[in-house]
Amino acid sequence: MSVKLKPAGKLFIIAAVVAAAIFSVRWYQNRPKDVNQSVDLGKVTLPDAPDASLSGNATLLPLPSSDNAVNGGTKITWERMAWNSQFSGMYANGGVQTTKNSLFDKAHLDVTYVRQDDCNKQMADLVKFASDYKNNPNSPAVLITFMGDGMPAFMTSLSKELEPLGPEYQPIIIPVTHGKSYGEDQVMAPASWKQDPKNAIGKCVAGVLRDGDINILLKWAGDNGLKVNPDETTYDGDAINIIAANDFLDAPNKYITGYSEKRKIVRNGKTTGADTTVNVDGVATWTPGDVNVATKKGGLVTIANTKQYASQMPNQTIVIKKWAYDHRTDVENMIIALAQAGDQVRSFNEAKAFAAKVSAQVYQEKDADYWLKYYNGIVEKDIQGQQVNLGGSMVFNLNDMANTYGLGEDKVDRYKAVYNTFGNLMVKMYPSLMPTFMPYEKAVDKSFLFSVISNHPDLMQGKAIETKYADQITAAVSSKSYSIEFETGSANIKPGSYKMLDEIFESAVVAEGLKIGVYGHTDNSGSDVTNIPLSEKRANAVKNYLQKKGLQVNRIEAKGFGSVKPIADNSTEAGKSKNRRVEIVLGE
Repeated sequence: MSVKLKPAGKLFIIAAVVAAAIFSVRWYQNRPKDVNQSVDLGKVTLPDAPDASLSGNATLLPLPSSDNAVNGGTKITWERMAWNSQFSGMYANGGVQTTKNSLFDKAHLDVTYVRQDDCNKQMADLVKFASDYKNNPNSPAVLITFMGDGMPAFMTSLSKELEPLGPEYQPIIIPVTHGKSYGEDQVMAPASWKQDPKNAIGKCVAGVLRDGDINILLKWAGDNGLKVNPDETTYDGDAINIIAANDFLDAPNKYITGYSEKRKIVRNGKTTGADTTVNVDGVATWTPGDVNVATKKGGLVTIANTKQYASQMPNQTIVIKKWAYDHRTDVENMIIALAQAGDQVRSFNEAKAFAAKVSAQVYQEKDADYWLKYYNGIVEKDIQGQQVNLGGSMVFNLNDMANTYGLGEDKVDRYKAVYNTFGNLMVKMYPSLMPTFMPYEKAVDKSFLFSVISNHPDLMQGKAIETKYADQITAAVSSKSYSIEFETGSANIKPGSYKMLDEIFESAVVAEGLKIGVYGHTDNSGSDVTNIPLSEKRANAVKNYLQKKGLQVNRIEAKGFGSVKPIADNSTEAGKSKNRRVEIVLGE
């Protein structure tokens, strides 16, 4: 996401469902006792971007007026955090309130944008609107925009709050999606972590608990087979530990100032009776937190970000189901306007600069140049001379919206992969606090977008975001081995491994900015004359499975190495079993 300057801006909330339990004080005795064990998150995965989406003969639309519109249209208060992926929304509305000749004005919408970085306040305002709307259908609507990877927890909690009003007043995610974070949300840590992720074991990362940027850490850890300690009050030397920050600026500040704290040591899920002092080794943050790290201390590089995990953070819009169905035409007109705005912002610098100006007005922070700079994203040197990546967002056109929800040519539902990936991740990390989450099919209503695509094929002219992949992976972001079962002596995958392959597929969808390496390995039984061709056939079998699921042909490289790259001792059966594997690498 782009610059989010308020502390609560992107809390990956579990809201009322979890707050009290997470922050309660835990007391430990010196004798060993059971505690939450560090979690092996498993493989957790996530598209990219061009500049112009329209062809060279496209027309720049007249920019909206600065005068407020008086169109008598549907009144809407739209709450949104400060986030550059909403440039198309800024352009479509023309100002804080809908202006004359803007796309929303032409759609007969009267929208007022309200900056609201507090997720709990967003939830409370939507619950209040649902109650008001039930009593008075003429009540002005309230919509909220939120980051896609946080929706499973947010929707689950919000749904419970709205249960007393009845099923018609449940929340739904409507496909009024403006764009996505494209680089600025990131985990920064020493370069040694990039060289070998195992160097992160026993280290500590500062970040806002259950925040979208901590999600990047969890995903990267899972992709590399590393455990994460879910208890921010203890220290596990065999896992990555999290140091809780009050907000996104506090996280880098803890690194910059050399913050430390005393913690009880746990091992294998039990306290040991011993204490240790921990320091901040890495940071999960977003702009300008990353800028503070770079300019005030330096020494950290990008370990993983949303340009790599490129579909992790689309922005999503939540509304009350009854209002959306009562105002279907308004919702569809929003989608049309945002699709047109996305093409304008992507294709014309004048439209992009206009959106930056409106962003400064809505967020009441900095100036247009500031928002434009971090929308585009930049590479600068930190105080120690290292190159660092700062900022980066992208807006959607109608083709991008279709691709997001599985209505594009490849039929891959990218957002379903994101929603389920991070919903399952939260359940795995905090099973007692979030034992389940709202099913995707109940949370997302695609009917509005499907109608627009069916009835307005002319709007599909804009080129969708497209990732260009290198011929070969030269730098791995993550690597993890899987025990995929094949029939003896063949490359036929046993049905019992399909579920694992489906998880790998979803992981790849979430990390659509990265190329996928599928590498087959064997133990040392037999000769390389047999083993290398067999391992290559097995790697290609996995590649073919992923392609049939919808991954691009040029995105996957498959190789067979036979027995030349063992990870365990081939003199034991346990070692041989580990060496018979398929390695999945996400790289650049």
